[in-house]
Formats: sequence, structure tokens, C-alpha cells
Amino acid sequence: MGSHYFAQALAMVLIASMLALGSANKDWKYGNYTGWGFNHGTYHLNETKGPSKITVGGSENWHYGFDYKQWAWKNGPFYINDTLVFKYDPPNDTTRPHSVYLFQNPWSFMKCDLSQAKMVGKPTEGGGKGFEFVLKRWQPYYFACGEHDGLHCKDGLMRFVVFPMYRGWHY
Repeated sequence: MGSHYFAQALAMVLIASMLALGSANKDWKYGNYTGWGFNHGTYHLNETKGPSKITVGGSENWHYGFDYKQWAWKNGPFYINDTLVFKYDPPNDTTRPHSVYLFQNPWSFMKCDLSQAKMVGKPTEGGGKGFEFVLKRWQPYYFACGEHDGLHCKDGLMRFVVFPMYRGWHY
């Protein structure tokens, strides 16, 4: 039994390490902005000093068929106290409902197992200025749409992971 928990803990550490390292130097092609001996220019990828409000999907908002994993990869890194804004139309005769679920672990997220998730954004909360979720802690956040028994999560690409960093880590 102890080895089972050890394997789960090891898997979490490996996933977190891959996410952190994978996003840490994704724009290295712009030069070394770390100050490690060469190219001491003023360039830095993220000049923001405080928390940001980030619309999930950018101008695409939160809808079926858009690849949110790619969006999260291209728009990271995310930081603690950043706010993710999920904008989606409330359900009506022509619009299917959307929601925002937060999964507790990567296994339920990969399977889109909604029994292991909590609804944090109801179908009626995405209109207007959208539903806001603050990344309060240093932990992975697994988001997905839970509508149609997880179909939007499984087949509609409406899921992504963010692992917010402390702001000072990239300087």
C-alpha cells in the first residue's frame, strides 16, 4: 500500500517538474535574459509587476472545439494571484451550455471523470464580464468544461492545466 502512495507522489513530482521546466525556457530563442554571463539586455518575457486578469482562450473565449491546452502553453507562465476569466454565453435556444470544473488530480482530469471534480463556474456565470477564478496557491489547477457528461472535456478540447509560479522566480 505504501508503494502505491509513493508512486502517486513520484508521478506528481515528475509532472510538476516537467511543467515547470518545459515552460521556463520556452522562449530562449529571444536570448539569455537571465544574466548568466552574456546578453545582458533589458529584454524580459513578462514585464508585469502584479497580478494579471487573463481571459481563457483570449478572443476565442470558452467554447467547444478550441484547443485550450495549446492556449495555456502559449500564454504561460501564470502566476499566483493571477485571475483566469472564463467568458461563455449563457445557455439559450441556440447556444449549448458551458461550465467550469476543477479536478482534484491528474488522473480524473485525464479521464474527464466529473465525479472527482467540483463545479466552480455554473453555466449561467460566464456571460458579461465572465466567471473569475483566482490562482491562489502554488499547485496544479486542472480545468475543464463538464457539460454533456464530460463530452466537452473529452472530445471538445475544453480542458487545460496551469501551475502558477511565484512572481519572483523568473527574474
